[in-house]
Amino acid sequence: METLAIRIKIGDREYPMRVKVEDEAKIRHAGKLINEKLRKYKAEFGLDDNQDLLAMVAFDCMVESLETNEVNAEDSEHIRSSIANINSLLSKVL
Repeated sequence: METLAIRIKIGDREYPMRVKVEDEAKIRHAGKLINEKLRKYKAEFGLDDNQDLLAMVAFDCMVESLETNEVNAEDSEHIRSSIANINSLLSKVL
């Protein structure tokens, strides 16, 4: 497993990281999205405190994660139900 040493800038700080080569683009993209949310909240709410801004971004990300997990759980249940239904139909035919 090869790793890269990279630096990601979040807000006004840089963070050194060691990441898998295949994860680099995803991690850089995540950093870019965080910075975009920071700028959005700074403009929208007129805040200059980076800790407040980062807390708002973290909260927003957690809400999005919970919503995504809920949708995934619903999709998984729908798929399980569909497979059970197809299995039942196949059992009747065979």
